Amino acid sequence: MLRRVLCTVLFVGALPSLAEASQGHISVVLLGATGDLAKKYLWQGLFQLYLDQVSSGHSFTFHGAALKALEPGQRLMFDVLKKLSCPPDESPNRCAVLKDQFLKLSQYHQLKTAENYTMLNREIETLLRQEGLKEAGRIFYFSVPPFAYTEIARHINSSCRPPPGAWLRVVLEKPFGHDLESAQQLAAELMSFFREEEMYRVDHYLGKQAVAHILPFRDQNRQFLDPIWNRHHVERVEVVLKETVDAKGRTSFYEQYGVIRDVLQNHLTEALMFLTMELPANVSRAEEVLQYKLQAFQSLWGLERNSAVLGQYQAYASQVQEELQKAPDYISTTPTFAGVLVHSGSLRWEGVPFLLTSGKALDERVGYVRVLFKNQAYCTQSETLRDAGHSQCKAKQIIFYIGHGALNTPAVLVSRNLFRPVMPEGSWREDVGQPDLRVFGQPLSDYHVYVPVKERDAYSVLISNIYHGRKDFFITTENLLASWAFWTPLLNSISNQPLRLYPGGVENQHLLDFEMVSGEVAFTVAEPMELLNPSKLMPSDYKTIQAKFRQSPLVSAWSEDLISQLASDMEKAASRTVAHTGQFHLALSGGSSPVVLFQRLARHHYAFPWKHTHIWLVDERCVPLTDTESNFFSLHNHLLQSVRVPYFNVHPMPVHLNQRLCVEEDRGTELYTKEIMALVANASFDLVLLGVGTDGHTASLFPHSENGLEGAQTVVLTESPVKPHQRMSLSLPLINKARQVFVLVLGKGKHEITTLLSRVGHEPRKWPASGVSPSSGQVVWYVDYEALLG
Repeated sequence: MLRRVLCTVLFVGALPSLAEASQGHISVVLLGATGDLAKKYLWQGLFQLYLDQVSSGHSFTFHGAALKALEPGQRLMFDVLKKLSCPPDESPNRCAVLKDQFLKLSQYHQLKTAENYTMLNREIETLLRQEGLKEAGRIFYFSVPPFAYTEIARHINSSCRPPPGAWLRVVLEKPFGHDLESAQQLAAELMSFFREEEMYRVDHYLGKQAVAHILPFRDQNRQFLDPIWNRHHVERVEVVLKETVDAKGRTSFYEQYGVIRDVLQNHLTEALMFLTMELPANVSRAEEVLQYKLQAFQSLWGLERNSAVLGQYQAYASQVQEELQKAPDYISTTPTFAGVLVHSGSLRWEGVPFLLTSGKALDERVGYVRVLFKNQAYCTQSETLRDAGHSQCKAKQIIFYIGHGALNTPAVLVSRNLFRPVMPEGSWREDVGQPDLRVFGQPLSDYHVYVPVKERDAYSVLISNIYHGRKDFFITTENLLASWAFWTPLLNSISNQPLRLYPGGVENQHLLDFEMVSGEVAFTVAEPMELLNPSKLMPSDYKTIQAKFRQSPLVSAWSEDLISQLASDMEKAASRTVAHTGQFHLALSGGSSPVVLFQRLARHHYAFPWKHTHIWLVDERCVPLTDTESNFFSLHNHLLQSVRVPYFNVHPMPVHLNQRLCVEEDRGTELYTKEIMALVANASFDLVLLGVGTDGHTASLFPHSENGLEGAQTVVLTESPVKPHQRMSLSLPLINKARQVFVLVLGKGKHEITTLLSRVGHEPRKWPASGVSPSSGQVVWYVDYEALLG
């Protein structure tokens, strides 16, 4: 069959000879071949691939597969194939012939059992043997729900892999998990069947022409952008996808995912990474691009509950009740609108706000990435008398216009008062368009406007990149998990947050407008707060509890409010002490609990007297300070690099001496003791921040520890029951000399130990945290509701 097809196309001069098709044969298997995505985009994308690559030297067969039996499945699939359209720039005669050949090269298979996959493999091998062709590779496109991935992957791995020397490319559609944990689980399952280089996770936004051109644009315009692509010149960045449609007909999906998981975690975040990542020397090297993108993820600040504003269009609840057959009193807390403020800690972008916004039932359908530059100019001439095209007082911006909206086409717009961009002539052309059309408050004539020479559907672009093995257009496992690690804490913190209801469309008016205030976002128009369900208390209904815990002051609230209170109390203590003595000695613990506190201090407490503050470590793991396990590394990443503490006021523990770690003969504990004695009056810290482990340990003082719980030692080496085992820690007697000790306890996992500590007396040998009792100072317990109440 394949030889007949090749010869027929040869007859019209569209193909090389069969002998010239020497690069080998590619089998494309589309799983879910009769589904909506396949009907709308994937078959058309595969046909476009065939049109583009028919003369490339590869031969092709296309295998549609689904669970349906052979006859009904085949009928449905060929109904779709017959409706495939020819691109407007393609010769009608050539396209008609190639479409006929594409249909002849396509066949349907029922893939339901292991035997079905074995049979498919046998058919591919038989075809290649009969035609005398070598196999170049196989593409398996998973257009199926993620719950089916593992079983399909197992069958492909065991029965349908190509032979050695041929490649395998497995294409996966989102969603790739629901949160970090589910994404890790799915990734682990897939990695047991496929190698990383074999997996191509699709985010179709990376195939949008304007998004795909962000990196090439930055690369080709380095001479103009290098001086201004940074925090000194960029005022803010907006990454936006607005939709006029609602979720009707898709509520079963939307109730599980919502707008953040559906759009922000993937599409908008990927576009943001292309903007913020450092440019590799060669943007064509996929490995470099992916590595720099991962570094951009790692520089993002963690999100808090107040980093987002959320809304839900009014008809959504009734649609859910109707489609999912929910009770009339069912309340959905799924957001259909979100505006999120993102910050990066990188030197290039520190302080620049990145606004990610998406929603359904909005006033227009449009997508764009907008970089707005600061305007430092003052123009003496009146606006009416100025040369409008070159006025430095007009807004300066670069816009990657993804589509729809006023322009209704992908485009790149650069303000004329910035520079004339370099654009690839073969693929982008300058467009005058409608000069009076206004985009972001300015006439189109104020911009250099470029549009694609040939508009291409996103899936056609991505399928072409799969064929060429361009991994930088896809989501690697590392980048996927980095994205979920970034978004999951926000998703957890807003799971029960009340949503702003909006009517939808043009009636929304100013209801969804929001503004940035002190590193947070809030709606600009006040709305009377009504609980979604008056019988169910929401986090905002609880007030901070102030009472006693172990005969000492207790502050308790939801974790985010608690951290806010603790940070404020620390700032007050520091300011008061500096006013009295001129300096503030602060000792900080490691572990995961203080991270959110460090971030809060860095972002919101600009009045903190850092210039007069000495930072000490309560404890340290015996690893190099540059190791990610190091407490100092975490402190540096989340706090020190963002605040102005004098270098000589930072005192890491000397765990790494003489090129070895925590060896007694190196006397690291004595060195730290001498430093404390030399700088801290009476060795009495002004404030010590502690945490509590599930076993009752505090600092790195563990139950039944031989060192540090009593005696005259100031700094000790200890052993942890978990890796890394060796630790250095301040001793309990030294901690108890502090003027103030704040103990932070967060999370349900700490409820059991919190309950136990509330009942036991002073028993530091069993529970070191019970021994925290400053001799002439005060201890205050900061315990969130989950740890306190379970």
